[in-house]
Amino acid sequence: MSTKKDMRRPDLIIPYQIPATKENAADISSTLGSTLPMAAMFTRNKFIGWASVVLAIQNWLGESAETRKTASQPAYFSVGMSLMSLVVTYLPMFLPPPAVPGQGTGTEAPSAVPLAGN
Repeated sequence: MSTKKDMRRPDLIIPYQIPATKENAADISSTLGSTLPMAAMFTRNKFIGWASVVLAIQNWLGESAETRKTASQPAYFSVGMSLMSLVVTYLPMFLPPPAVPGQGTGTEAPSAVPLAGN
């Protein structure tokens, strides 16, 4: 029978140390908060604009004191950018672009095609 003896060596024990937190960890929510409004303005996509508004308000309401200190821009700036992207996407509804002379609107009937035999 074997004797119950502790075979571990106390001089080799390394105490646990909590890893240091990263000071400049990339925050995906702030990246999306600045990228989505630009994507909505470039593509004039209303769904992306509304998603950026919802995300910006969510980030603003969930902002902690620590994130306020380390953030590159305030959260209300993201809300303002997302609201501006909505204005840009809905702007053609209220201020339609001017018509170019000689160019149709795309809603008229197609022009007549001449007959090939005549």
